[in-house]
Amino acid sequence: MSFINYSSREINCKIVYYGPGLCGKTTNLQYIYGKTAPDAKGKMISLATETERTLFFDFLPLALGKIRGFRTRFHLYTVPGQVFYDASRKLILKGVDGVIFVADSQIERMEANLESLDNLKVNLQEQGYDLDRVPYVVQYNKRDLPNSAPLEELQKLLNPGGVADFEACATVGTGVFETLKATAKGVLTDLKKMGR
Repeated sequence: MSFINYSSREINCKIVYYGPGLCGKTTNLQYIYGKTAPDAKGKMISLATETERTLFFDFLPLALGKIRGFRTRFHLYTVPGQVFYDASRKLILKGVDGVIFVADSQIERMEANLESLDNLKVNLQEQGYDLDRVPYVVQYNKRDLPNSAPLEELQKLLNPGGVADFEACATVGTGVFETLKATAKGVLTDLKKMGR
């Protein structure tokens, strides 16, 4: 649910990167952060432990566009991939405006992708959200690896609803901004519908 700050004339939107451990969620945010102009971004906060690269969240506000004279600021979050951190995942999903599911394209990670996708649906439902009604995009990351599953198989298993999806290699930035822009566009479209 977007937060409107009338004093600064900003609409704050939350996009969450969701997916299994080590699929590239943090790499996506790091790439975006590194390529974004310093005056268009806030501070990135990254918390890590010995077992999980992202314990809680990475935070990155991006200013994009205006709606009825209000600037739009996007806050990007990643969830921890490990099932052990499910309570953190639920907390991070609170008030979400858009979701990017980052899938690991490696064949041996298919089960982890499916478990994470099911977990996303359950956690959204617990908070009164329906994945079919939230701006949602799928990213197939690590497409550069030799053990990547065929795209058609990934789409069949992870995107049966046919939402916008992108092939990516987050380490070099392939598909990273395309994924974010598609999600941001969906969030802005929803905001404009609510403003009517």
